[in-house]
Amino acid sequence: MLIIRDLGQVDFVDTWQKMRAFTDSRDADTPDELWLLQHPAVFTLGQAGKHEHILNQTAIPIVQTDRGGQVTYHGLGQLVGYCLFDVKRLQLGVRELVEGLEDCLVNILLTLNIPAYANRQAHGVYVEGKKIASLGLRIRKGCSYHGFALNVDMDLTPFLSINPCGYQGLEMTQVNALCTRPYSLSELGHLVTEQIQKRFYP
Repeated sequence: MLIIRDLGQVDFVDTWQKMRAFTDSRDADTPDELWLLQHPAVFTLGQAGKHEHILNQTAIPIVQTDRGGQVTYHGLGQLVGYCLFDVKRLQLGVRELVEGLEDCLVNILLTLNIPAYANRQAHGVYVEGKKIASLGLRIRKGCSYHGFALNVDMDLTPFLSINPCGYQGLEMTQVNALCTRPYSLSELGHLVTEQIQKRFYP
């Protein structure tokens, strides 16, 4: 069973603390949850994230987190999905979960006629060499939290102040720059929910 929560616009640090609290308090019978949301502008560093990948100091706050991966940017117009899954119960390895999420995002983008693909070496989803979605997870007590961020209709400028995901010169793109009509975050959230349920909760 998967519970979907649409949280709207929420603060990153507050949401991160709630994810940790949820994970620490859950037991073997706690249903999994998918939180769909947007964050106001924030740079986040993964657990082993290096500050050298932040190229310019801006007014945007920088938060060191406990997820995998390097530095990324969250802002309004980006669909963030936090995957609060009992990985052990789903009988998944971490790589299987990450690659499954990548596949879900690729499938969605292909239905929108966006030629997306996953890169298994530099995790994430790409279109013609530009990154459109990033992933970073944490496993704790056999359960996952954090998740993915899909660029939909946002200001991509802040990405120029970092090496996205630790890759110098990596360009970013987004859904509404590649489609013949604009899509809302709620539309993409519905498609994401369908794909994740189909993949992990058939």
